Amino acid sequence: MDSFVFIAVLAAAACHAGWNTLLKFRLEPVVATALVAGASGAVALPAVLVTGMPAPASLPYLLGSVAIHVIYFLTLAEAYRSGDLGQVYPIARGTAPLMTAILASVWMHEALGVYGWGGVTALAIGILLLAVKGGRAPAVDARSIGFALLTSLTITAYTIVDGLGARLSGAPIAYTAWLFLLSGAIMAVHGIMYTGGRRMWPELQANWPLAVSGAALSIAAYAIAIWAMTVAPIALVAALRETGVLFAALFSMLILREPVMPARIIAALLVLAGAVLLRLA
Repeated sequence: MDSFVFIAVLAAAACHAGWNTLLKFRLEPVVATALVAGASGAVALPAVLVTGMPAPASLPYLLGSVAIHVIYFLTLAEAYRSGDLGQVYPIARGTAPLMTAILASVWMHEALGVYGWGGVTALAIGILLLAVKGGRAPAVDARSIGFALLTSLTITAYTIVDGLGARLSGAPIAYTAWLFLLSGAIMAVHGIMYTGGRRMWPELQANWPLAVSGAALSIAAYAIAIWAMTVAPIALVAALRETGVLFAALFSMLILREPVMPARIIAALLVLAGAVLLRLA
């Protein structure tokens, strides 16, 4: 993978972990998700006015991705209701790279090579190991694990759909802007319905810096990823994005004061090894 693309995707991973950390900071997860997604749509609006529409061939992929992203936001918020960042985030992200690599290889005939498969596998194992607490299986409840796994399925789905859609769009920035505008609008409506319309405006007034920060991080993370998937194999970009679990683990310890475990240190080394292999792929 090209050095510039490699560094850009690592930066995107840090941004993604950052906005997920905000979902666990102070606000109820469903409200936080709706605020961040809605703010993302507002931030994307000026870009839509400037870039216009992506190519017509990409529109079915764009609309499909909007639907998948809404499901992603909903399942992620539900997973965070009772699971902590240091566990839910790795479980949600850990299985997605392998599933994406398999689908990209079979469906899109992307050849990853020995280094590519080695990197994807090491990343997936390391990411899942990051969910371990005290050397045992994750101690979160079945509900959180279930929603985290559902989230991983949506990640796989939207990665493949957006990889194809961005390549057909002729304008990855326009594709990304419309994706965030439409999904953000739907999630804003969901937030209003979820709170009965009474809490959203006061919550936005009280937490607009969090919402705008989360929106900026979310858009930056995925805009870089979508661009990268137009110039590099989708499976490799998808796998490298998951190095965000290292940043999530760091944020969970420093900001959320979640526990540090030896297993997570070993897992971090595996993730780093996987990233090195992907750089060589």
